[in-house]
Amino acid sequence: MKKLTYLFLLLFSMFLNAQQEISGDNSAIVFTPEILVGKTLPSNFGFPETKLHKQLLFNISKNHENTTREWAHRLKGLHTGVSLGLTDFGQLDSLGIAISLIPNVEFNAFKSKRFKILTGLGASYFTKKYDPITNPNNRAVSTDITWAFRFLLKYELLTTKNVDWNLGIGLSHHSNGHTKLDNRGYNVIVGSISGAINNPFNKNKQQTLDKPLYQNSRYAYLELRAGHGWNVLAEAFNNTKAVYTISGEYGYVFNNVFKLGVGAHYRFYQHYYDYINNNESLVQDSREFEYLKQNPFKNATNLSLYLNTEILLDHFGLDFSVGYNLFKEAYQIDWRINEGWVNTPREIPEGWVLGEFNAKYNLKKSINTRLGIKYYLISTQKKPKHNAYTAVHLNSNLGQADFTEITVGYTYSFSKQ
Repeated sequence: MKKLTYLFLLLFSMFLNAQQEISGDNSAIVFTPEILVGKTLPSNFGFPETKLHKQLLFNISKNHENTTREWAHRLKGLHTGVSLGLTDFGQLDSLGIAISLIPNVEFNAFKSKRFKILTGLGASYFTKKYDPITNPNNRAVSTDITWAFRFLLKYELLTTKNVDWNLGIGLSHHSNGHTKLDNRGYNVIVGSISGAINNPFNKNKQQTLDKPLYQNSRYAYLELRAGHGWNVLAEAFNNTKAVYTISGEYGYVFNNVFKLGVGAHYRFYQHYYDYINNNESLVQDSREFEYLKQNPFKNATNLSLYLNTEILLDHFGLDFSVGYNLFKEAYQIDWRINEGWVNTPREIPEGWVLGEFNAKYNLKKSINTRLGIKYYLISTQKKPKHNAYTAVHLNSNLGQADFTEITVGYTYSFSKQ
C-alpha cells in the first residue's frame, strides 16, 4: 500500500513538472466536464451482478494549438491535462465507489479534427475491496489504491463559440499491478458525452504566436536503464518481493517527437528464486518442477527482446513496449498455482487441480507488455547528447499484470545539435 502511494506521488510530480516546463507558451486552458456510462465486466466467477456503470469526470487541460513547440506542431490538436473522476461501478454494496486522478493526453486521430484519441494513466482510490469474509465475491481489487488506465475514441459532435460537444467510446482498467492478491482488476466498456469549455479563465487574452516551419528529422539513440519492481507470487505467498531489471535499447527519434526502438531486458524475480531455493511444494523431489533446483538463480530470471514506442513532450514521455520472452522458466510455477483452483495452499496436495498449459498459457508466457510515464532531466526538445530520466511502469504478461516498477535510465543521442 505505501509503495503504491509513493509510486503515484512520483507519477503526478513528474507530470506536474512537465506541465510547468510548458507554462511559458500561450496555450489556452480548457475545462471539460464529462459523463460516462457503461458496463462493468465480471472479474471472476460469482462476481456480483451490476447495474449501469456511471462516472462523473472533470478534466483541466491545456490546448497547445497556440505554441511554437515542435511536439505540439506534430501532434495535431494536442491537449495535456489531469482528470478527477468519481465512479459508481453499478453495485455500491460490494464494488463501492472509486475516486480517480489521471494525467492524460489527447490528440487528433485519422488525420481529422473531428476524431480524437484520449489516453491516460494514473491512480484510483476504492471504498470497497476484496475481503474473504465480508466481501468474498468481489475479487477485482484487494488494495485501497490501484493503477487507473483509460482510453477513449472521441468524435466532435457540435462546435459552438465557447463549448465543443463530444461523444466518445472506450474502456477503462483498474489494477494494483500484482502487488497484492486477489486482484483480478476492473475492466469497463464506456460511452461518454463531454463539453470542452475553451479558455474559460483568460478569454480574449491569448496572443497568437508565429509558428516556425519544422523540417522532418531523424536521429539515432542508445538507451540503458535499470528498474526496481515488486510483485507477489500467489495468495499463499502474498508479500511483495523485488523484481530487478537491466535493459539496453537502440532506435530512432522521428521529428523529435516519436521514438521507435528495439531492445533486450534481463530480469530477476526474487519470488521465483525463493520458491525454488526454499524447496517449496512444486519443486520438491518427485514433483513436476524438481529440475528447477539444479540452478535456482538462472531459472528465476527472464530474458526478452522487445519493441518500444514513445511519444516525447519536452520533459515528458509516454511509452509502450511489447516483447517476446526467450526465457522465463519459473513462470510455469506461477501459472500452475494461480490458474487452477482458487486459494491454492502453500503445501499443494497431489490431487489439487492446477492451471493447464493451454494456448492462453503459451501466449502469456511468451508475450510481455510495458506501459508507463517518463520524466527526462533535460527537455527532449533540445536534443541533448546526454540525458537521464526516471519513470514508473506497469509490466504485464499479455495484459495480465506482472509487476509494478520504478526505473532510472540514461539516453545517448546521435543527434546534430
